Amino acid sequence: MSTETPAPLPYTTPVTPGLLRGALDVERTEVGLLPHRLPPAARAQAPDGQIALAEAQPSGVRLAFRTRATVVELEARRTRTVYQGVPPRPGGVYDLLVDGVLAARSSATGGNVLDVDMTTGSTRFRDGPVGSVRFDGLPDREKDVEVWLPYNERTEVVALHTDAPVTPAPASGRKVWLHHGSSISHGSDAASPTATWPARAALLGGVELVNLGLGGSALLDPFTARAMRDTPADLISVKIGINLVNADVMRLRAFAPAVHGFLDTIREGHPGAPLLVVSPVLCPIHEDTPGPSVPDLSRLGEGRVRFAAMGDPGDRDTGKLTLRVIRDELARLVEQRSGDDPQLHYLDGRELYGEADAEELPLPDALHPDAATHLRMGDRFAALAFGADGAFAGQGA
Repeated sequence: MSTETPAPLPYTTPVTPGLLRGALDVERTEVGLLPHRLPPAARAQAPDGQIALAEAQPSGVRLAFRTRATVVELEARRTRTVYQGVPPRPGGVYDLLVDGVLAARSSATGGNVLDVDMTTGSTRFRDGPVGSVRFDGLPDREKDVEVWLPYNERTEVVALHTDAPVTPAPASGRKVWLHHGSSISHGSDAASPTATWPARAALLGGVELVNLGLGGSALLDPFTARAMRDTPADLISVKIGINLVNADVMRLRAFAPAVHGFLDTIREGHPGAPLLVVSPVLCPIHEDTPGPSVPDLSRLGEGRVRFAAMGDPGDRDTGKLTLRVIRDELARLVEQRSGDDPQLHYLDGRELYGEADAEELPLPDALHPDAATHLRMGDRFAALAFGADGAFAGQGA
């Protein structure tokens, strides 16, 4: 294997907002552009570091350009999150698509590191250099190229280096699908950015994805609803439930009005768009046991983390939420509203991942699906939502 440094590429194109898709805002940093998945007004109201971390991880964000280049190198600075006592995860993956088809995958060099001590919650930030990710051997013809950024690494994009000129890709003409959900929608343990279940479904459905899956932060926040209201979109979905249970932030009395308010706000900006409410996928620890859920740190020495439900099943009688309670309430609310809103639809999340799937592909940490499950969920959502009887029927490319 050659260790020679590749020769510099003759064309350098600074990354500008016009090259980015899937972001609601971009921030100029000292090195480049930082994509955000929530706008400034929402970020100003975000109450904690968890949502700040999640929204700056560019799940679904990609560079889109047209070029004849056979070599593409993206200069970027990543920020990896490392949990002390747990084996480090592999570096975040960049997917390169040529004319909509996956052509290559790679990871970047360099970058910052955020160290997290799960036993205390403390963090330590270590600065690192700008790095790069390189793709060689692309077809020598004019083509549309997308570089999807890692869903789990905060990424500041700097410049493209290529062996042919680059121009922003023209508008695709495809419908825009705006989706909001939890860490499962964010990507959790998917193999790559186009292998998260929403990205997989979007590619199969032939739509442009704007992914507001926010790890740990699908909490019916009004600022998220306003961000969705103000984002141009043709198709909309909201996946509601798991974070409300595992964070133990709400009782049934507050849940129903909060869902109504969230949907009302979205409808202010999108009165006639198909709007799909998706209930939680199966999660055995929280089907009948309320939250909170907490990591079991007893196996940190083995490099393993699992989550456990700490609530009391008997507390359902006092209004504590479980996934089964949430599914029943969401189905009721959608049925109630759909008389006046025929474009409002409901999908039981267990159709994406249910009991039979849990037998075959159990959740490795009892909370998040693995890479194979993401693909299965994406395939099923595409069939259920974009299929002949689905909420988004006839809306794909």
